[in-house]
Amino acid sequence: MSYSTADSLRHVTLDDVRGAQKMLTGVARVTAMEGSRHLSAQVGAPVHLKCENLQRTGSFKLRGAYVRIAGLLPEERAAGVVAASAGNHAQGVALASSLLGVHATVFMPKGAPLPKISATREYGAEVRLHGQVVDETLAAAQEYAAETGAVFIHPFDHPDVIAGQGTVGLEILDQCPEVGTIVVGIGGGGLAAGIAVAVKSLRPDVRIVGVQAAGAAAYPPSLAAGHPVTVQNPVTMADGIRVGRPGDVPFAIIEELVDEVRTVGEDQLSAALLLCLERAKLVVEPAGASPVAALLGDPGAFVGPVVAVLSGGNVDPVLMQRVLRHGMAAQGRYLAVRLRLTDRPGALATLLGVLSVVDANVLDVSHVRTDPRLGLTEAEVELHLETKGPAHCIEVGQALREAGYTVIG
Repeated sequence: MSYSTADSLRHVTLDDVRGAQKMLTGVARVTAMEGSRHLSAQVGAPVHLKCENLQRTGSFKLRGAYVRIAGLLPEERAAGVVAASAGNHAQGVALASSLLGVHATVFMPKGAPLPKISATREYGAEVRLHGQVVDETLAAAQEYAAETGAVFIHPFDHPDVIAGQGTVGLEILDQCPEVGTIVVGIGGGGLAAGIAVAVKSLRPDVRIVGVQAAGAAAYPPSLAAGHPVTVQNPVTMADGIRVGRPGDVPFAIIEELVDEVRTVGEDQLSAALLLCLERAKLVVEPAGASPVAALLGDPGAFVGPVVAVLSGGNVDPVLMQRVLRHGMAAQGRYLAVRLRLTDRPGALATLLGVLSVVDANVLDVSHVRTDPRLGLTEAEVELHLETKGPAHCIEVGQALREAGYTVIG
């Protein structure tokens, strides 16, 4: 399966996806399908998690990258390939190229997480750091392709890539033949488009729901307009789906075959990531947790059995720490407060005694005595507390106020 530029808008077929599945035999894992009792109870129907976070390279991206590169002509392979990515696509292209004996150059933003840069190099690619944002990195990769003749491997806007990603859909039908709804995150749209082609061709009754981060949701306005629309400066912690414009090829498929596209907020993404870690014992990146966020946000809207596609698990440890804290705060399990007290011996111990009575666990204390905003006898304290839920947060605040403290944040 190799397409020229003139074929770039060609519609992907079930035969393409089946051909990709044969090509990926022995290359991509048939990832596990895990049931979730917690989500099933909330949705009121069986919920299964399709664990592409356990795929080789940590995401589904290997599937499409391998099929695209394997389909190149001999002279194209000899010229090498080039890609631009902040993480998952970079690793997929790197491993696929290594397996096929093709030289790969991958451009990554200078601020890309170090674990992702290291992994891409270890998979065999030459990594070049360029630009601060992916758009700058993408431009550099395309310029490199024009100068060297290397084939640019797009992360989602090519039929071969979409066919490769569509093999996830075939696996879902095999592992959960009775599936009623498939929920999948959408960035550029390659994964959702591929799944839609595979599933709707065989089971047109299955409902397919795409999920975007609210701060990077290009599909809703694009679908309303009938053509891809660019969202300026997309912002979300879910870098795997932080794409400002839908791809032309996946957009045409999603417009035709995907039943609905929903959006989720940052609090919902954090809570979903935390749930995957605590309840399913799965490390999932924010983009991969977006289908779970959609289920948590409106559990009654999905016809079961439901399959939520966990598209990736490549999360930077620093981001994981921030996201987990954010998720705990969203669930009322983490509380940060600032307050002022009289600066005298034993004042801090008295404050901590109040918190002990209401069973709030103190994680961190910052005690400031010298600040122009403070009076001569005042001190400011910032506390980070582990709490037991929204009701407990309210109880903690009331206890502090009843003890005479002024809570300022």
